[in-house]
Amino acid sequence: MNKKYVKYLSVLSLVLVLTLVLTGCAQQTGANLHAPTSGPYGFIYKWLGIPFQKLILKTAQTIGGTNSYAWGIVIISFVVRLVLVPLSLNQQYKSTTQQEKMRAVQPQLKMIQAAQKKTKDQAVNAKISALMMDVYKKNNLSLTGGMGCLPLLLQMPILIGIYQAVQYSKQIGAATFLSIPLGKPSIIIAIIATLFYVVQGWMSLQIVAPEQRKQMQTMILMSPMMTFFISMISTAALGLYFLVGGVVIVFQQLITNYVITPKIRKRTDEELAKNPVKVVVTQEMLDDILNGGGGSTASANTTSTTGNNASTTVEKDLHKNIRELNKGKQNRNKK
Repeated sequence: MNKKYVKYLSVLSLVLVLTLVLTGCAQQTGANLHAPTSGPYGFIYKWLGIPFQKLILKTAQTIGGTNSYAWGIVIISFVVRLVLVPLSLNQQYKSTTQQEKMRAVQPQLKMIQAAQKKTKDQAVNAKISALMMDVYKKNNLSLTGGMGCLPLLLQMPILIGIYQAVQYSKQIGAATFLSIPLGKPSIIIAIIATLFYVVQGWMSLQIVAPEQRKQMQTMILMSPMMTFFISMISTAALGLYFLVGGVVIVFQQLITNYVITPKIRKRTDEELAKNPVKVVVTQEMLDDILNGGGGSTASANTTSTTGNNASTTVEKDLHKNIRELNKGKQNRNKK
């Protein structure tokens, strides 16, 4: 399965689960009068909703003032997102490392993609796809691009807890934040929160190679779309959580762009200088497969091994030029 579809399915599955839980809660509560006492929603409310209710109420009592409940949610959201920052940065470190390694194998991937467009024969396409898998495998590249869903998974109990805490508490549900009711959806908060994720997505594209940006653009739009959608089907309280998260994630992306990425590029350059990428596929191999030259994966790999001396030199020079161009871009950005 194409790696971008793996990403889409992972995110969409998580959004679907969260949507089902939130809409299910809303259906059971009606006008926020009766909290569930049995079944799956009762279990979730007992172990997530009630603890978050108590936490928000206690924080609000400590702060005091007209907007104390909202500020309680903001503070709790900020603490949660700060706790997740190391994990998120580690995830971005892995993802950025994968992106940098992908630059080095792009010439091979482009040849494979061009060959796939030249044929509609399923057997031939299967052989070409097998070569792509070999490129990833032999160069220790992840099919998912280093992307993980753990930070989002860890946030799901928090999102559900905050939603239920507001949904089943008359005090919190009736409270306001700058005249915005916490217990109802707020398009203003939803739009502001979404804009932060749009900015973060744009910033993340700035450190991606031009040839990779097109395939990443759709995936990057998923986060703002998910933020807006969930904010509009839930409450302003949950929108506040996303808004706080958006502020944190923008600062997190600044760290990635100007601290983590330069270090990764330097380290990757050094690694590629010592251990150049393995050339798994050449144009001759692909032409042989397209012309029906019996090019099985095994024989193609053998051809690659015996005829790689010349092609490896060409690929090394090509990769070296790509890295030098990237370094030049990085230096210009610093200036």
